[in-house]
Amino acid sequence: MNSYGSFPGARPRRLRTTPAMRRMVAETRLDPADLILPAFVREGVSEPVPIGAMPGVVQHTRDTLRRAAVEALEAGVSGIMLFGVPEDEKKDGLGTAGTDPEGILQVAIRDVRAEVGDELVIMSDLCLDEYTDHGHCGVLDEDRRVDNDATLERYAEMAQVQADAGVHVVGPSGMMDGQVGVIRDALDTIGKEDVSVLAYTAKYSSAFYGPFREAVGSSLKGDRKTYQQDPANLRESLRELALDLEEGADMVMVKPAGPYLDVLAKVAEAVDVPVAAYQISGEYAMVEAAAEKGWIDREKAILETLTGIRRAGGRMILTYWATEAARMLAAGRR
Repeated sequence: MNSYGSFPGARPRRLRTTPAMRRMVAETRLDPADLILPAFVREGVSEPVPIGAMPGVVQHTRDTLRRAAVEALEAGVSGIMLFGVPEDEKKDGLGTAGTDPEGILQVAIRDVRAEVGDELVIMSDLCLDEYTDHGHCGVLDEDRRVDNDATLERYAEMAQVQADAGVHVVGPSGMMDGQVGVIRDALDTIGKEDVSVLAYTAKYSSAFYGPFREAVGSSLKGDRKTYQQDPANLRESLRELALDLEEGADMVMVKPAGPYLDVLAKVAEAVDVPVAAYQISGEYAMVEAAAEKGWIDREKAILETLTGIRRAGGRMILTYWATEAARMLAAGRR
């Protein structure tokens, strides 16, 4: 044995020597087309309203929403997920503003569709929480509990008005049992077979939703633990997945993304439909806050978190950084 025998023969570092080498052998590639921009549009405002807990994110006016959609399209982003924020006086126990053809979300869908047509996939949040005076995602019964089946009837109507407004994809986020099947039937009944359903298959009851509540002006008191999933459970998500696929889901989602990468990986392994992951408001806020303090490199952290989600199996990533991250990627920053 010569004097060099103790040195390693296998040297993985050879494949990390230069940026070009690392790019060539990268196992995961993040592309602007993987990204979807969630956006809020608020009724009755003449200027965008900053969201305090989400620096850089606003409640749009109708005009600024149209511009944001165009910017996302030009950056190479694939889709935009719209959330409506009605005037407070229009909220009620049934969330009727959510099914009003002239409600803010339906108007916004028409605005964006007129602006970008079919070039950007227009998605809509299909849920009642923005429109109810109690802030829950469904209709309450006489004991103030969320009534699953009464809520399904409201979701069916919401799906139809959103489809009539021109949406490409509806995203039922309320975690009601049977919601995908009811929505699919409601869409097919009015001849909207081409409208897709993005199932919020695994939506966990998470502490990271906090900033989102500000973003949509939520009226919620209490929590949503009776319908959103327990963070302790993974197998339950796979059961929800099987049910959503049986009911006709075209795509499935895990939300939040970062704290649930193990769930995302399991879902991605189990299905042959596209898998989405939602990098939610709290995840965004943490990075922004740490970057503002100078504790982390903001751009590198953004791209690292998105790459991690993509690596775990998220083929489509909803992120508030979508347009900015797409521009970073186009500029070669990885």
